[in-house]
Amino acid sequence: MEYKYFKIEDFDCQETGENKIDPEFVRKLDELREACGFPFVITSGYRSPTHSIESAKARPGTHSQGIAADIRVNGGAQRHKIIKAAMIMGFNGIGVAKTFVHVDTRDSESVVWSY
Repeated sequence: MEYKYFKIEDFDCQETGENKIDPEFVRKLDELREACGFPFVITSGYRSPTHSIESAKARPGTHSQGIAADIRVNGGAQRHKIIKAAMIMGFNGIGVAKTFVHVDTRDSESVVWSY
């Protein structure tokens, strides 16, 4: 599958190099990038279950399911635009930090949290 803004390699696990990112998730993220109108830098995409962050959890999260990404943000306006568009587009896991926004397509009830 080809994407307008991303390459699959953008989502490689930073510790193992593995990549089991869901192509449908990347397609949806590509649409989010289009809607926002500014470049996205992916700071974390797929994470192997053995990745230090995932292995510290009781069970691996959405990054290890290939349905999550962290997007670097520069300020509140970018943060707001990503969150607003992500909610409209059906991303139902949204985590908000000072330097990034986490988006995912979990199957459970929609949630928003802060770091």
